[in-house]
Amino acid sequence: MTNRARTLRLAASLLAWVGMAGLWGCQQEAAAPPPSLPEVGVLTVAAQTIPDDPEFIGQAEASRIVEIRSQVTGIIKAFFYREGRDVKKGDRLYQIDPVPFQAAVASARAIVAQAEARVVQATQNFARVTPLLAEQAVSQKDVDDAVAEDLAAKAALESAKGQLVKAQFDLDNTRIIAPISGLIERTKFYEGRLISAQTDLLTIIHQVDPMYVVGNAPESYLLQRRRELATKKVQRPDLYQLKGRLTFVDGTTYPHEGTLDFASVGLSTETGSRQGRFVFPNHDRVLLPGQFVTIRVTGYTRTGAILVPQRAVQQGPKGSVVYVVGEGDKVEIRTVQGTSWQGTQWLIEEGLRAGERVVVDGMHRITPGAPVKPVPAAETGPASVGTPTDTKTKSDL
Repeated sequence: MTNRARTLRLAASLLAWVGMAGLWGCQQEAAAPPPSLPEVGVLTVAAQTIPDDPEFIGQAEASRIVEIRSQVTGIIKAFFYREGRDVKKGDRLYQIDPVPFQAAVASARAIVAQAEARVVQATQNFARVTPLLAEQAVSQKDVDDAVAEDLAAKAALESAKGQLVKAQFDLDNTRIIAPISGLIERTKFYEGRLISAQTDLLTIIHQVDPMYVVGNAPESYLLQRRRELATKKVQRPDLYQLKGRLTFVDGTTYPHEGTLDFASVGLSTETGSRQGRFVFPNHDRVLLPGQFVTIRVTGYTRTGAILVPQRAVQQGPKGSVVYVVGEGDKVEIRTVQGTSWQGTQWLIEEGLRAGERVVVDGMHRITPGAPVKPVPAAETGPASVGTPTDTKTKSDL
């Protein structure tokens, strides 16, 4: 074979091999698998019955506030309590100088004795003249005078006894005692000060066990709650079976539960809110008058509640939105109305129905209308759905 023939044969073989390689490459390209769908974690929402506990700002106040005033005018001789401390009912607080009042009692007793003697004399005189009238030894006028004197003597005796009661009352009230148990303020007057009866305020006692906590519910909350109760979205027991839980400004909680014992009959014309008062035990004096706390009202339950994790709710140009995996596993964007936080979840009032699948994880990989591969959110790892740790509805006052 000549060199020319060998060259032509080699060129033909090379062209054939290149053609087969190109055909094989086209077949490989045609057989490549389609791109995989983005995987997203979804949560199938369900209607639940959950506690619905509103919160309000409350202020503690003493359950009894008693002003200590003197019933008599006199000079303070001594005071016996330690200011700012506990006092018990019946403890001595002040002593008004009793000498003038002791003298008044002695004088009143003497007047009573004189009146009693006059009654005895009038009674004996009447007894003497009555039988003499039958013998016509005395006139009718003498008998009438004896009757009048007897009645006047008895009236004078009653008046004298009344004066004695008043004098003894004044003497007893020179010793001022605590009418209730509680914390007592500092005294406003000390020894040697002349005080006027029922005028000068000596001090104040605050009964702090039990303790009141007063909160105000705004009219907007009351109207909304009334609608929810009427439509059975929210249920509650009798009004005065509602309970209260307290949280202090540092975030700690009060260990004791309170009970609603008073609700105002109308709204305040100044604040447009309705006042509610809870009673709390306060054996350890943790609560103090004037202290501000957050009071959570327990006893309400919400039926048919839709909860979704907070991370599933995004903010769009028209408000809150979520991504929902609909028919054909395609993503759609849904505007929702979230009313409150429930621990780690949003309470959705409108926009979602039970049974719908909400995208919880992988939202950065999807676009509305595109198909996705939904998997349960619990299988997506660290961002899995959690159980709500609290169920508090915050109400701004």
